[in-house]
Amino acid sequence: MALLELKNVSKWFGEDAERVDVLSDIDLAVEEGEFVAIVGFSGSGKSTLINLMAGLEFPDKGEVLFKGEAVEGPAPDRAVCFQSYSLMPWMTVKENIRLAVDAVFPGESKAARNGRAQKYIDMVSLSHAVDRRPAELSGGMRQRVAVARSLAMDPKVLLLDEPLSALDALTRANLQDEITSIWEQDRKTVVLITNDVDEAILLADRIIPLNPGPNATFGPSFKVDLPRPRERTAMNHDEGYKTLRRDVTAYLMDVGVAKKRAQVEPPLPDVTPITLGKPKAYRQASETSGMNEERYLEYSDVSKVYPTPKGPLTVVEGFDIKVKKGEFVSIIGHSGCGKSTVLTMTAGLNEVSRGGIILDNKEVATAGPERAVVFQAPSLFPWLTAKQNVAVGVDRVYPDATRAEREQVVEYYLHKVGLGDAMDKLAAELSNGMRQRVGIARAFALSPKLLLLDEPFGMLDSLTRWELQEVLMEVWQRTQVTAACVTHDVDEAILLADRVIMMTNGPNARIGKVMEIDIPRPRTRKALLEHPDYYLYREQVLNFLEEYEKGAHKTPAEPDPDTKTETEAA
Repeated sequence: MALLELKNVSKWFGEDAERVDVLSDIDLAVEEGEFVAIVGFSGSGKSTLINLMAGLEFPDKGEVLFKGEAVEGPAPDRAVCFQSYSLMPWMTVKENIRLAVDAVFPGESKAARNGRAQKYIDMVSLSHAVDRRPAELSGGMRQRVAVARSLAMDPKVLLLDEPLSALDALTRANLQDEITSIWEQDRKTVVLITNDVDEAILLADRIIPLNPGPNATFGPSFKVDLPRPRERTAMNHDEGYKTLRRDVTAYLMDVGVAKKRAQVEPPLPDVTPITLGKPKAYRQASETSGMNEERYLEYSDVSKVYPTPKGPLTVVEGFDIKVKKGEFVSIIGHSGCGKSTVLTMTAGLNEVSRGGIILDNKEVATAGPERAVVFQAPSLFPWLTAKQNVAVGVDRVYPDATRAEREQVVEYYLHKVGLGDAMDKLAAELSNGMRQRVGIARAFALSPKLLLLDEPFGMLDSLTRWELQEVLMEVWQRTQVTAACVTHDVDEAILLADRVIMMTNGPNARIGKVMEIDIPRPRTRKALLEHPDYYLYREQVLNFLEEYEKGAHKTPAEPDPDTKTETEAA
């Protein structure tokens, strides 16, 4: 008999005309000790599914069973770890964990409860921070507290609702390894909700896609028949891993495309100002500029130094490279390596300390409309609509165009990023993914000489990222604008770029390696996974990042790692 079962479960909210069907006819059986990953799109009902398993919500049809008995409410034998930490801000790490221990094991002695709490504090490597409060911890450390608190309840089933999605790539990888280690020690039954296919493959015994809602249903189950322990770099050579990754990705992308095709989109407007994918103003400027296309964007021994109480701190040192006109480069490295600093200097938002940046034969000194920037959190005016937010820049860039032409530019790009039916919504009413689409539309609508992307999809779930990466590539393919994208996502870097610039760790960060990507365009993620050289490129980047993960090749100016704060170390 399965430990946890869902039988013909459906869930909806509201009644009659207001009713929204979230889940439809869900069947699931999780065996004791099994690690199941459920992968799905945002809004597909993943969190509702976890809440049903936890007893925080109840099905409108069907039943949820635990050990063969109907689930009638929450219980400590089914512990939940959510994406948001929900820690008590006035309590220390130990006190937050003791809160759960005291509630579940009130009959144990104080010494036994302290020992139980300490066991899981040690397990998630937080012994050094036991007396710190949440405000003094990094995001990764706070999530470790949440995981430890769930485990300290000694549950039969651990329910993980996207617990790592808000973390940077390195912290996320470290916590994935810790979860694997914990699971192998205690063999807890685990149900993980995630939107990251690689995370699912790394951790799970079985992967189940949750198709997009409304009326979300399960897709086919994929067995993860890979030996443990699973090491990321080693899996890069495993044919079983490559096949599974390709099959799961292809299924999810096909489902996403089918959903998109099913939606009725309004027709594209008459894009009079656009010629060969470029607004007239940009085309005319390009024809008369006489730029050197081989060194259209040039970094000449660029460094950035910040004053500190302990003396000057060199964040970036000797960044030196030339970018061709129309080239797309990705800049990748660990958090704190200075890649965003390079981008903000290029945008003219951060002063260059030494060296210089030349764009189209002119030195970059201040910000300007010829450089469009898309940040991780787009800076939209919340009281303006999506259309008005894009129009702010367009009105400035095309002063000679008619109002109708400028409006057509705005609507054209909002349609291209999938916001044709939401362009009149206020920015405050849009989801994170929709706001990021507005930011991308605004950048392309400016028809800049240089497009700068600073982790533009970092706040989004991986499936939404895939969709927007495809949108970005489609529009870039048409405009051929010179572009630089800062990212920590290896697959994103390879997918988008002609060259990947890899940066060493900071301080004194510099270019460590440059890799050319010889994969034909136009590219899609599905085609990328099938290209014979893709995993060779991926391995080069992974090896570089792994080499610098522990601070390899430190300069004398960098502090010893033992002197770092707990937050930096996390």
